[in-house]
Amino acid sequence: MANEKILIVEDEADILELLRYNLNREGYHVREAATGEAALDLIRKDVPDLVLLDLMLPKIDGLEVCRQVRGNGENKALPIIMLTAKGEEADIVTGLELGADDYVTKPFSPRVLLARIRAVLRRQSMEIPGDTESLQLHNLAIHPGRHEVLVDGEQVTLTRTEFQVLHYLARRPGWVFTRYQIVDAVHGDDYAVTERSVDVQIVGLRKKLGTAGKYIETVRGVGYRFGAV
Repeated sequence: MANEKILIVEDEADILELLRYNLNREGYHVREAATGEAALDLIRKDVPDLVLLDLMLPKIDGLEVCRQVRGNGENKALPIIMLTAKGEEADIVTGLELGADDYVTKPFSPRVLLARIRAVLRRQSMEIPGDTESLQLHNLAIHPGRHEVLVDGEQVTLTRTEFQVLHYLARRPGWVFTRYQIVDAVHGDDYAVTERSVDVQIVGLRKKLGTAGKYIETVRGVGYRFGAV
């Protein structure tokens, strides 16, 4: 049985009850917040192991909650899964760019959601796969041990998944990887994901890396590679 603490941020009573029931049955310790303000207050008092965050909240919405959590250095690695009825691509992209680890659209299958939760928690507890040596490529420096990325000497803040994708590509400059190879390397073979999810991570990476973003190259019809040095 699991024993991690999960904070549910949801203002719809029926969905909250569904989430509470399924999480309690799996052994998770559940806390609840119906507003963004209450969620931020609970996180400040006692950081959970994972947050299930609805986007459509009164006053402070889920995106702003995510932004504030990621802006706090102590909580920037706190796993966040977005729950949203907003299936538009723009909302999903915005949430992931703000640092959410995953998203699930309503209506959702409790079994799928639980699988996503287990996958995110498992990634959180795992070391970055592969070697731990620092990499210096073009104007980009990657330090796996410190989970740090520098572009022209300036630190760039990446989510855990973004860092793992970048590190996976950069360890083999010039090699081409399919989207599903990237997914398997970063998330494991059992992770339920679409090709679009990988594309979203790449878009976010390129934007955050600035001038170094151009080294993540698209190979049309195949996948992605880090430009050969």
